[in-house]
Amino acid sequence: MLLLPVLFFVVGLLLLAAGAELLVRGASQLALALGVPPLLVGLTVVAYSTSAPELAVTLSSAAAGQGNLAVGNVIGSNIFNILFVLGLSALVIPLAVNGQLLRLDVPVMLAASVAMFVLGQDGKISRTDGMILFAGMIVYTAYLVYSNHRARNGNTDPARQFLRAAWRKYVRNLALLGIGVGALILGAEWMVDSATTFAHAFGVSELVIGLTIVAVGTSLPEVAASVAASLRRERDIAAGNAIGSNISNILLVTAAAAIVAPDGLPVPASALNFDLPIMVGAAVICLPILFTGRMIARWEGAVLFMFYVMYTIYVYLTATQATILPMFQAALLFFIIPLTVVTLMSTTLRAMWMERQRGDSK
Repeated sequence: MLLLPVLFFVVGLLLLAAGAELLVRGASQLALALGVPPLLVGLTVVAYSTSAPELAVTLSSAAAGQGNLAVGNVIGSNIFNILFVLGLSALVIPLAVNGQLLRLDVPVMLAASVAMFVLGQDGKISRTDGMILFAGMIVYTAYLVYSNHRARNGNTDPARQFLRAAWRKYVRNLALLGIGVGALILGAEWMVDSATTFAHAFGVSELVIGLTIVAVGTSLPEVAASVAASLRRERDIAAGNAIGSNISNILLVTAAAAIVAPDGLPVPASALNFDLPIMVGAAVICLPILFTGRMIARWEGAVLFMFYVMYTIYVYLTATQATILPMFQAALLFFIIPLTVVTLMSTTLRAMWMERQRGDSK
């Protein structure tokens, strides 16, 4: 009887969404009250907060010995964040891109994605691999904080600013953080148990469940945060949230799960051969899209969104061994992907030419 697991899955998802909302609201208000710039808020506070569902679900899965679900959740969430979240946010309003994203954060996201792919080549991400990834997270976060402090020339003292503001506001926001974390932990446990039941009932692997249902469910906070930021025209937060979440999913979530798991995180061959390359490809595709005029235009958002739809269809067709799978693969390999590559290359070259023309005219 699947009625009870469905009920627990829905309630767990609602708890994740509510917990993430409380956590994001409290963390964002605390950071902004301390004078932290919007891009840094998006890359750190909001990104790490909206990654809390992934962290809760992945840690629960790893501790329970459900490594495939944990790995699938991280990979699926990262693919979802770039192709769906950034795509949908750009469809709402074109996203102007801060130069720091191009210089630092997108390259870090790409490097982290490649690192996860390389470390998983032996079939698992060991505790040592997890420690390496976590060290990267510490270095990256420290650099963000340091560069922000230098940019402000040390004029703002966060501790002094904290004391100036009404202490009740901070107590309230800290309470929101605590309640949000509690809701996330409970919601994650119920979602993991329900997702495992679904996988067994329908004969689908835990990896597929993690790549799709669980990944989308745990990424809903990123959708809400980025789309809401786009509607409020806080574009730095919208783009920074998606990219920062991907960085934290690999360098924090995957690292923590690999350290917690008794024998590290297993990386199935199917993930190595398809899903991890797609995750790396999604990071790579950001470079030309972000470079063209330092903006994600609506048509580029539509391209990202379309690729997520195609990816989801492919995962479903593969899991069900549908008869149209070879035809779908051929359409992707020989038409859709080449057309997209040619389009992005032409727009990138055009952007480079226009940039050179502007430089020559000065």
